[in-house]
Amino acid sequence: MSHLMTVVSNNQIADAIYELKVYGDITKNMKKPGQFVHIKAGMGTEHMLRRPISICEVNREDETFTMLFRKEGQGTEKISKLKSGDSIDVIAPLGNGFPVEEAQNTALLVGGGIGVPPLYELSKQLNARGIKTIHVLGFQSAKDAFYVEQFESLGETYISTVDGSLGTKGFVTTVIEQLETPFDIFYSCGPKVMLKALKAQLSDVKGYISLEERMGCGIGACYACVCHTDDDVGYVKVCTDGPVFEKGAVII
Repeated sequence: MSHLMTVVSNNQIADAIYELKVYGDITKNMKKPGQFVHIKAGMGTEHMLRRPISICEVNREDETFTMLFRKEGQGTEKISKLKSGDSIDVIAPLGNGFPVEEAQNTALLVGGGIGVPPLYELSKQLNARGIKTIHVLGFQSAKDAFYVEQFESLGETYISTVDGSLGTKGFVTTVIEQLETPFDIFYSCGPKVMLKALKAQLSDVKGYISLEERMGCGIGACYACVCHTDDDVGYVKVCTDGPVFEKGAVII
């Protein structure tokens, strides 16, 4: 079921990255970090397919939630032009989120690019449970980085950039190799090449990954976001079975 929500603010915070905050009582149902919303890009018929965007932060007291998204096509460009007071058509919350209850002492959170946003609400909820969080965030360059200070307020935070313009030059795996603080679990969201590298690097650590996939319906009807498994099931749908899976549950 879709809901009409009200835009509170919509600001560009990095190169092609926007922070969109909306208001509506649907926030009372947003309980698990890592879930996502499906947004209609405009009120007409020009962009029929909705855009899946992860939930970055939820404020149930104010009945608001925040999304970070990258402007990369006509649909997201239309969303980037929304202003305070505008209405937005949202289906939410969707998907299965990160299991915060699995963390025992210290959790490593690893994000790449636009996979970073859902880790913010995750870190906040882990902190609320007394879990120490370590954040490793990867970007292409300094101009693409965002929410660094917000993560720093929640725990140890390390940045990697491909060109070395901010933090460590290289990838998130480069930073993880140098970490001295032990952790008992990891949570991650980002491109598949990053998730695959993490799976190999952290093979002996319990972990959960969130997949980024293009979607059609967002509710499991269109089979546009199928991901393969190596068990008898054969495949899962990222929108309804995920987007969060235990490490090794899907082929990446």
